[in-house]
Amino acid sequence: MTKKRDFFSISSLSLEEAKHVLAVAAKMKAAPKGSQLGLLPGRAVAIVMEKASTRTRVSFEVGAAQLGAQPVVLGVQGSQLGRGEPIKDTARVLSRYCDLIVYRTFEHSKLIEMASAEAPVINALTDDGHPVQVLCDVFTIFETLGSIHGRRVAWVGDGSSNMARSFVEAARIFDFHLSMAAPEGFRPPADEIAAAGKHLSITADPREAVKECTVVNTDVWTSMGQEAESKRRLEAFAGYAVTEDLCAKAAKDAIVLHCLPAHRGEEIDDATIEGRRSRVWDQAENRLHVQKALMAFLLGVA
Repeated sequence: MTKKRDFFSISSLSLEEAKHVLAVAAKMKAAPKGSQLGLLPGRAVAIVMEKASTRTRVSFEVGAAQLGAQPVVLGVQGSQLGRGEPIKDTARVLSRYCDLIVYRTFEHSKLIEMASAEAPVINALTDDGHPVQVLCDVFTIFETLGSIHGRRVAWVGDGSSNMARSFVEAARIFDFHLSMAAPEGFRPPADEIAAAGKHLSITADPREAVKECTVVNTDVWTSMGQEAESKRRLEAFAGYAVTEDLCAKAAKDAIVLHCLPAHRGEEIDDATIEGRRSRVWDQAENRLHVQKALMAFLLGVA
């Protein structure tokens, strides 16, 4: 029996495997609708959502169906997880019914416990990382600019967020430079900074960070579960908004990414997210194609 593969982080895949998944995603995106129904016939995908979701839930649910699998969506309310059933018990049962588990939760330790299941488990977001989103973002950069190798990618805002931390990891795996602008107290953990080495630089000055960058990326300043910190965060990130003026300091052909949902007028302004540099909507669509390729890869059909 082939050992199951989980996807906890970007480094769950080798560079060659990641490139393979992205190549499969490109083929899937170009293919006619309905052409992939034969990949996972008779399979089932459990999609367990402990945090609110639009793009993650819909892209995985539609993606599973487009591969011919049956998606089964569970929230905390409406499943026994909401009544205190141990995650490992839920995991055992789901893996008896389903061939793959997609899990969106808070603490990374919960993801590890879910992975006690016999079925492969995909990290659909934890407090420590959002690797499916960042894999899709890398695909969007490949699709738009042709390559990410050796490029300078700017991250502006909360450098301690799950998105930023997955980008730090991606920089090392895909060999690009992440130029991060983040205030003190909102930066990646020291061990992750050390692991990134030459692939990461950090400054408190957004204008300095975006210089020569061909990608400018940001995310909300207050994530789910941090609402009580909103006032403090708004004060800490004053001056860190991605605007047309800031992007003018980047490379001439620079694109702008945002994983959504966006707080327009805070971390990004309306003119930028709707402007010529924005690839935000392509980025959102690409969740569908990359995650289909990832599911097919983990289940050994791609």
